[in-house]
Amino acid sequence: MKNILFINTGGTISSSGEQGGGLTPTQSAEHIVAAVPELKDICNIEAMTLMSVDSTNIQPEEWVTIAKTVHEHLPHYDGIVIAHGTDTMAYTASALSFMLGALDKPVVITGSQVSVLAEHSDSRINIKDAFRTAATELSGVFVVFNGKIINGARASKVRTKSYNAFESINHPYIGYLEEDTIVYNEIPERIRPNGHVYNDHYSPNVFLLKLIPGMQPDIFDAVKALGYKGIIVEGFGMGGVPFKEINLIDKIEELVKSGISIVVTTQCLYEGGDLTIYEVGQKVLEKGVIPCYDMTTEALTTKMMWVLGQTDNPSEVERMMATNYVDEITMPIR
Repeated sequence: MKNILFINTGGTISSSGEQGGGLTPTQSAEHIVAAVPELKDICNIEAMTLMSVDSTNIQPEEWVTIAKTVHEHLPHYDGIVIAHGTDTMAYTASALSFMLGALDKPVVITGSQVSVLAEHSDSRINIKDAFRTAATELSGVFVVFNGKIINGARASKVRTKSYNAFESINHPYIGYLEEDTIVYNEIPERIRPNGHVYNDHYSPNVFLLKLIPGMQPDIFDAVKALGYKGIIVEGFGMGGVPFKEINLIDKIEELVKSGISIVVTTQCLYEGGDLTIYEVGQKVLEKGVIPCYDMTTEALTTKMMWVLGQTDNPSEVERMMATNYVDEITMPIR
């Protein structure tokens, strides 16, 4: 059988209310594994608790801690399963996708909407499915949840309570876990042609700005004054930015000329943005912003942090943001 390392980082799956004040992570990796006795028929397991954190409290520093641990241990195992809280799981999955580089083994992230201590919990099936996936020949970072295998840089939490909390955004599911089989839609290349090496450098100086009608241009001055080096603007529809009664485009141009990298995306969850279609997109595209097409907010945010950790040269930032590293982006065919 395959040898799999189980890393517990906390989250709902390991939570209890025994300390009062709401659910908080208390259960160890060993406790979680013991709750799923059928795992012994799937693989050999070593368990470790790296941290016990509600994922709302997970910060980029924790991404680096997790990435370093995976990078250090993966050569000695056939795969790794990570238990993680659901609230920022998609951010961690995306960050790990970029930091870990080209992989030839699976790194699987899972969690649950209900604690492993509860009788009717989704934790046990999710853990079982995660280990089944980690024991395959897949390569890369994946989120496994509610019977679905999702590319780590395409996962997004779209429901707060339901067991089908995660979806694959603008990308096919890698596969589905059924009774005793895994049905694949596609199997990722083991080593991507533009695969990169492990690199956990990042910059936290990325700001996400969601446009609303009536937003004033001086918001960009405030963001610049705070020292942000990258700004993600969630525009309307295809990524449109207003320029008439309220003109945000001139202020965006001013920041771009000052050396700040600005990405313009859509507020819509599905189908991505395209700044070439409407005047409200073309005008902002002419100012030197970076289009991001169909990336998720989580992938876009973590990718920009990771890219700015490598370079602050705007032209290089633009090149790297347009590079497809882990199937996180679909470039349009012109």
